[in-house]
Order: sequence, then structure tokens, then C-alpha cells
Amino acid sequence: MKFNDILKLSMNSLVHRRLRSWLTILGIVIGVAAVVAILSIGSGMQQSVSAQLGGLGADTFTISPGFSRASGSGFGGLHGGTMQTTSNGQNLTDRDIQIVKSVSGVKVVNGIVSGRVEITYLAEDTSVSVQGVDPLAWREMTTSKLESGRYLTPGDGNVIVIGNRIAWDMFKQPLSINRQINIEGKSFKIVGILEGSGSFGGFGGDDNTIFVPISAARTIIEDMGTNQFSSIQVKVTNSEQGDEVMGSVEERLMVSRHVTEDTKDFTVASAQAIQETISGVIGTLNLFLGGIAAISLLVGAIGIANSMFTSVMERTRQIGVLKALGTTNFEIMKLFLTESAIIGLVGGLMGIFIGFIASGITSEMGTRMIGPGMMGGGSMTLITPELVLFAIGFSVFIGIAAGLIPARKAAKLQPVEAMRYE
Repeated sequence: MKFNDILKLSMNSLVHRRLRSWLTILGIVIGVAAVVAILSIGSGMQQSVSAQLGGLGADTFTISPGFSRASGSGFGGLHGGTMQTTSNGQNLTDRDIQIVKSVSGVKVVNGIVSGRVEITYLAEDTSVSVQGVDPLAWREMTTSKLESGRYLTPGDGNVIVIGNRIAWDMFKQPLSINRQINIEGKSFKIVGILEGSGSFGGFGGDDNTIFVPISAARTIIEDMGTNQFSSIQVKVTNSEQGDEVMGSVEERLMVSRHVTEDTKDFTVASAQAIQETISGVIGTLNLFLGGIAAISLLVGAIGIANSMFTSVMERTRQIGVLKALGTTNFEIMKLFLTESAIIGLVGGLMGIFIGFIASGITSEMGTRMIGPGMMGGGSMTLITPELVLFAIGFSVFIGIAAGLIPARKAAKLQPVEAMRYE
């Protein structure tokens, strides 16, 4: 029997029992749609984290108050996987910056004062993140490019450089160069707008951040002393020596701050380390949710098996006739396996389509609920060609696997007994 004949018989059988076929397909559709939606969300989040934290630069690391204990080591690994905050650290000071600058291999040090502030423009109010920076150090360390205007320069006062989303999406009237906005009741002039980069959860991207000279930042951010910093960014001369420089900085600061490993009150972290930690958490959660969603595929497979067993019983006489006409056992198996594979294929294609819709709705809802600032104006989901091919292949595999036992049962039927079946 030719494959075309097998395909026609399989299609005729499915069309003849269309209601049962669609109900069986529905089980695969639900499972595939759930898996596609969940994996696309996980892929989108991981891509966003990688893009934003990668934008900090491979040759930079950050010193922040508070100590986080983690396993492992390495410049790119932040000492490794899991982190546990064990103490509340005091803010960093000018003394810490001087200590860091004295370490061999350190190229640039940028003390940062950061916080949340209320900004007002044309009677509209919103809350954004602000960073007070040293203009020269920030200019050398930032990877963000200008869309228009200029960067901050030494001697600047109440001027700001704003992220792309703040300029174009946060207010009804877009912001532009030389516009005046109020930050915590003080007037600031916009001198630069950064290109869009996207951001995830406040990591890496500058789309939702306002940059001001550090002196001006201290006037609008509460609870920040004149000699204190929220964090310190460090750029090394040679990224290949990053591990060594981080270790030296950590040792010097421990001596300067009179702390030990048990009483340490600061954390030295690289962007890659944070990326690996967050990606690991997202990956684990994604795997867990994907496993739950895959259970529905198992239920769908049971539905296919049940439908195929019923089909074998209903077509027993047809099987006997086919065998009497010379159809081999292997061809009978191929007939039923083709039928179950078609169910898996159709269910997979429909599931991918519904998964597309579900991931789109999830992305839109996430943007509205969490806020556009957390999403960087982009989508929180990512559907790759590899995911589509995996979904199609896996759904067909599920169909074939579920139809294997019924197909073997059909192939083992004796022609005479089968033709006598009522």
C-alpha cells in the first residue's frame, strides 16, 4: 500500500468521526498552547535580562551596601549561584571611593546616588528612578548612546539626561531637548535623550532613568548625606584581570571598613553575576511551570490512545478486508500511526497558534499590570523558531507514541476473525 493511500484512509477515518477527532485534538491543543506560552515568557524574560545586564559592560562591577553571601567564585559569577542577604550595610562614602581608586587595575570609579523621585510635566505626575553621577566617570562607563542632545559635563547644575521611554511614552506630550520639568519641586532642563535600550526590573537599561549631576541629585533625593553614595561603579583597565581587581577591591574595603567575612557590610557584584543568578531563577521557574503544562500533554496523549483503541474496534472488519487483500501488518501499523500523527500535528499547529495569542495577551497584561517601565517598552515574551519546531515535533511524537499500542493491536488481528467481527 502506497503512503498516499495510507494518508487518504487516515484522513477519511478522521473526517468520518469528526466530533471525536476534534475532541481528541483539543487535548493536544491545550497542552501545546500552555507549553508554548510558558516557554515563550521564560525566553523573553531571560533575553531581556541578558540584554540589559550585558549593557553594563563586561569590564565593570558594582559595589553596594549590604552583604550577600553566595556560593562559587569569579568575576563573571558574583561568587556564583544563590544569594542570601545576611546584613544591612551602611551607605558607602568618599573614603570608600578613594580606597577603590587606589587599587591597581581600576580605571574609572563612579559614585552613584540613586532613588525614586516624583516628576511633573504639564500637570502630569509620575514616579521614576534617578541617578546622580559624576559626569566624567559616567560618560566613560555608560554604554548608552544619545538619541539627541548631549551628555552631562562637569560644571552642569540643574540639567538632566533622560531615558528614551521617559521622553516618549510617560507623558501625553513627548519631552524634547531644552524642555523644563519639575523634579521634587525643582526645575531641571533636559540636555540629552538616550537611545532606547529596554530594561527589565530596573537592571541595566536606562530607558526609565533620569541622570543628573551628583550635586543636584543630593538636593532631590531624601535621606542621602553629603558624603554618602548608594553604590559605586568600577571599570577595570583590563577585563581579563577582573577577578583579580575585584578581589583586591574587596580586601581593601574590608580592611578600611574594619569588617571580616562574617561581618562584611558590602557586596561586590558584576553584571554577569546578577544575570546568571536571575537567569537561573527564571530558568528553574520556567522548567517547573513547563512541567506542569506538560501534564496536559500527557492527558492529551491518553485521549489519543483512547480514540485510537476505539477506532481499531470500529474498523476491525475493514482491517480484515485490507489484510485479505494483501496488506501487511507493518502497513496496518503505518495506517493507524499516520492517523495518530495527524491528530498530533493538527493539535500542535493549533496549539502554537493559540500559544501565540496567549503569550501576546500575557505580555500586554504584564505591561499594564507591572508597568511599562519594567518592560522597557518591549514584549515580555519571545517565540523562537526553535520553540515552534520543538512544539510541532513533540506534538507529533506524542501522537505517534500514543497510537503505537493501538496500531500494534490492529496489526495483530487475524484476517478471518476480523472479517467476522460485528
